[in-house]
Amino acid sequence: MPRTFTVSDSIVVLAQPADVYRKVSDPARMGDWSPENLGATVHGGAGEARVGMVFDGRNKRGAFRWTTRCTVTAVEEGRLFRFRVHAIGVRQPRVRGPIATWEYRFESVPEGTRVTETWTDDRRAWPDFVAHAFDRIATRGHTFADFQQRNIRTTLRNLKRALEEPAAAAR
Repeated sequence: MPRTFTVSDSIVVLAQPADVYRKVSDPARMGDWSPENLGATVHGGAGEARVGMVFDGRNKRGAFRWTTRCTVTAVEEGRLFRFRVHAIGVRQPRVRGPIATWEYRFESVPEGTRVTETWTDDRRAWPDFVAHAFDRIATRGHTFADFQQRNIRTTLRNLKRALEEPAAAAR
């Protein structure tokens, strides 16, 4: 069975695109809404997202924890934030290679902002049978595409809830 390399989902958030973009493009904040990410440390200090910015994301799935090295590949304030994951490890991201690309698009709609989150599997060199076997072990029986589809849906719902709460809007 061939792999699905890209999955995405969208949600409308009652906020302006620039405001949603500012929150999502801060890697340290991703842990506020992602079911797996615990936040990130930006190399060279925080600041506005920029192409070439490198950060290490801290992640968890059940009892398992790992770190990824990521590089921002596209930014368009209020419209687009994209980064690629290119190294992974338990405490330090030591194993290098293409892993995934994450993209967030922000579109102004009458109700606020349509946020579209997309995951792309960058493990193109992996034979399908190897990827399927690894994925089912790492996700407890699912493909990464199915697993990430659920994670994206959860992340977007959490983002909407966090940004629409009155206290969150003030932050």
